[in-house]
Amino acid sequence: MFRHATHRDVSTVVALLSDDMLGKARENAQPSRYLAAFEQMQQEGNNHLIVGEVAQRIIACYQIIFISGLSLSGARRAELEGVRVAADLRGQGLGQALLADAEARASAAGCSLLQFTTNKARKDAHRFYERLGFTPSHIGYKKFIRASSSPKYPS
Repeated sequence: MFRHATHRDVSTVVALLSDDMLGKARENAQPSRYLAAFEQMQQEGNNHLIVGEVAQRIIACYQIIFISGLSLSGARRAELEGVRVAADLRGQGLGQALLADAEARASAAGCSLLQFTTNKARKDAHRFYERLGFTPSHIGYKKFIRASSSPKYPS
């Protein structure tokens, strides 16, 4: 049911990302931009777009990024982004299956922590995540910045 996305899945995933109260206003880039982002994800190696498919229909998606770090005694973690289930299929257990798939992939990748941020406005999602054992343990901050065309990293 869950598999790695391909180029042909990108437009359907973007439609899923757009089909909610927040995505409607922010998922409006040209298709080429999403395809370029997908290509970049493919090249990064630890960054995967996963789709749920039933009867040849993409019904869910999430992005999972595996991160190695020093904190928490060198814990490897999995970061989730863009978790979505098709609007007409919500409330049928697909979200729980999606997160179980993400947890299994994280465990197989040697992760000891599965984390994500969720918008404060998503009250139903918060209740859902807490029912599945996730703890709202942190406050997240975001700052949009202008990306450099040629990144330079401090040494």
